[in-house]
Amino acid sequence: MTLKHIFKKGSDKVLLLLHGTGGTENDLLPVAELIDPDASVLSVRGNVSENGMPRFFKRLAEGVFDEQDLIFRTKELHQFLDEAAGTYGFDRQQVMAVGYSNGANIAGSLLFHFENSLKGAILYHPMVPRRGVAIPDLSSTPVFIGAGKNDPICPASETEELSSLLTGAHAQVEVHWEYQGHQLTHSEVAASKKWYDQLK
Repeated sequence: MTLKHIFKKGSDKVLLLLHGTGGTENDLLPVAELIDPDASVLSVRGNVSENGMPRFFKRLAEGVFDEQDLIFRTKELHQFLDEAAGTYGFDRQQVMAVGYSNGANIAGSLLFHFENSLKGAILYHPMVPRRGVAIPDLSSTPVFIGAGKNDPICPASETEELSSLLTGAHAQVEVHWEYQGHQLTHSEVAASKKWYDQLK
């Protein structure tokens, strides 16, 4: 088990929690509690350090990803999920990612690189992980994107492009807009819970 994490056994549904830059595996536990208090929880800490701040992959500058490291870390996380399913006895096909910022980016990268890696995803303030790559068929994969119209880190155009790319791969995408910059808001989480509760 290569990544520091917390696992809490619950129902057959599994929420994979992926924090933002500088966060830990504890950050999104309250969010998981709001979205589905009965679900199993696998909360992971990014194992890349940027000036002492945990991240899931390296970047070259603000908004500029180290693409090779992103590919490597995405594969690492994908393999970790396979290992965790065996260790903790959950259904690998029931994993729904819940990621914020950097965590949302690595979750998006899982969707971009590995077919059936995630049952679905709740992405708060994500960016486009990679461009110019063939995205797997995401038919029947639900994706919620929470975004800020005035987000200085992730412009609205970035959100619209990501939504378009995922929709083009046949994902079922819903975008929720806020006006609170890059921060994750209670109303954004509430909107994602409402969306989650409507899934079959």
